[in-house]
This record gives sequence, C-alpha cells and structure tokens, in this order.
Amino acid sequence: MSVPAFHTEPVSDRITRIYAPSGELMYLVEGDRQAALLDSGSGIGFVRPLIEQLTQKPVIVLLTHGHVDHAMGASEFPPENVYISQTDAYTYNEHKTFAFRMSCLPMMGPESEKVDPETDFTPEVPISAYQDLPDGASFDLGGISVEAYACPGHTKGSMVMLIPEERRLLLGDACNPFTFLFDTYSTSIETYQASLRRIQALLATRYDTVLVSHGDGTAAPGIIQENIDLCQRILDGTADREPMEFLGRPGRIANAKAEPGHGNIVYNPNFIRG
Repeated sequence: MSVPAFHTEPVSDRITRIYAPSGELMYLVEGDRQAALLDSGSGIGFVRPLIEQLTQKPVIVLLTHGHVDHAMGASEFPPENVYISQTDAYTYNEHKTFAFRMSCLPMMGPESEKVDPETDFTPEVPISAYQDLPDGASFDLGGISVEAYACPGHTKGSMVMLIPEERRLLLGDACNPFTFLFDTYSTSIETYQASLRRIQALLATRYDTVLVSHGDGTAAPGIIQENIDLCQRILDGTADREPMEFLGRPGRIANAKAEPGHGNIVYNPNFIRG
C-alpha cells in the first residue's frame, strides 16, 4: 500500500478517534461483547487491519451517510455487519465508483500522488448489499451502546449517532462547522431546520459533548441550535451570501464570520423552501 498511514487518538477509555489518510475521521466504540466502527473513511487505504489491532471483538460498521469520505471503507467488512440508511442509495452508488473516487483524489493534496487505485482502493459494493439503518436503531455493545437517529439535510439519509453512556453525540456531517446543503443530494433549508429541531427535542438532555467527522473532531456543544438559528436567517433572507465553490458546484456561505468549531451552512439560494 502506498497511501499514508491511519492515525489514532483516544477520546475516552472506550472510544478511539481514527484519522484517515484523506483527512476524514472515524470512531471506534468498544463494548464488552463487540465494537462499532462509526463511519469507515473513503476507501483509500485499508482500515480493517488497524481495527483488528485495536480490538479483538466482533465489529459492526454504522455509517452516518453515503458520501465517499464516510462510507467506502465499509466494503472491507462483511456486508451483513454494515448498516446504512438505504435512503442514501442515490448518492452512495455514485460515490462508490472508482471513477468518482479518482475525481476526489486532488483534495488530498500532494499525498494523492502516492495513491495507486489498483492496489489502494477498497472494492466497490452496492448499498443494497448492506443492512438498512432505521431511525431509532439501537446497538448494545455490552456496557456501552450506540443509537442512530435520522437527520435529513446534508444528505436525505444522514444519521447522527448517540453514545448515551458517555453522553456523546456524533453528528458526522449532519451538523458541523461547515455544513454542506447546496448540492443535489441535500434537502431544502426548511426541511433541514425541521430535522435539527427534531433531533434537539429528542436528544438535547442526553449529551454534553459533540463529535464531528472532520478537522480535529470537536465542535461547540450548542452547534445544533446555532445551525437552527442560521437556517432561520437563510429563510428570512438575512444570512450572508458569500460565494463558495466545491468540485465545480457553487454555494453560498451563510455566516462569513463564523468562529472555528461553531455552526455554519453552505446553501443553495434556489432551494430554501420545499
């Protein structure tokens, strides 16, 4: 394998944060009976050997959504042990292809030159091979558990993961310091705000710490409310409209002066309600 190595750091005695070669983050939650890998990286390089070094227990894989940088490492694991909302099939089945992964390599910077798709890409597996991840699903790992909740917005099948025993909430990309909601895979701002309000009503008293899937993995505990408020500014027409482009697709940054670790949204001004 020619890609850079994965790196790890402890979040707690039972949770390990994993940094993938292409920059995204995963989390391994280890219980007394089994472990859960929350997201699986981009499928550039192979994470399963690392997981088998970190735990000897059986592993399930729980995916927050179907984007390339979260779901493509899942194909290293038995499909009966991988869970993802089948609502994300429309984006997953595009992102899983070698052609799409190749198009994303430049985001790695100079390290992308070390990647050989023939040896460094995980296999392509259709989303239909995996288990559906329904809203409210709960996985008892033994002494610690993971609960999954639907949060449509960033993608229509986006999920957040609660680890109630540690009062930690993994938001993935569903709500982060630069939440993408401007592409064809996203919902309207109106729908996204409703999703956040539902998650807040369900979980606000059950967590103290927020985990995300990029940067250093941390965000402000109040980030859900911050993005709810920012949605309202977009709906009211008072949000910022700073231009941004990603992979050739234009969006608008809602808060041009957002502080690191706090909520922000990149939105499509033509898809706000609906």
